[in-house]
Amino acid sequence: MPLRFAVRVKPGARRDAVGGRWANDALVVAVAAPPVEGKANEAVRRALAAAFGVRRQDVTIVTGERGRDKVVEVTGGDPSRLTELLA
Repeated sequence: MPLRFAVRVKPGARRDAVGGRWANDALVVAVAAPPVEGKANEAVRRALAAAFGVRRQDVTIVTGERGRDKVVEVTGGDPSRLTELLA
């Protein structure tokens, strides 16, 4: 069963990082990529795939392609890992 949750993206960070809680229980994902031409979205998919131990293709951006607030779906991810990352 896919795991669907909200994320808040911080593009242009010094380094890629996943972890922390934003308002309304959104997971914070910081990426070094700039928010142009889908580069930040691709970096978000890579960072989340690494954090959940899945392939990049198993991470889908459901809504929010053009904004900082997104809903993503991770197939094959461990739900307890999301709890750890939000802490």
